[in-house]
Amino acid sequence: MRIREENRNVFLLTTVTLCCVVVAGTLALFEPVLGQGAEKQVADGRPTDASPQEPVRVVGARFVPNINPRER
Repeated sequence: MRIREENRNVFLLTTVTLCCVVVAGTLALFEPVLGQGAEKQVADGRPTDASPQEPVRVVGARFVPNINPRER
């Protein structure tokens, strides 16, 4: 069986794709056995810091070019 030159790239792509699917499928089957069990995640009951955030530039605000780069 000979593969035409026009179809060699498609054949190579198909072969590589199938090999990758087989490897990924095999690893997915053995992941629960080899990996550690999932730990139950519980939300932290402590309150979060509600301090005001730094101001940010609003989209649509007038643009002022920085003429002197040393002044920030």
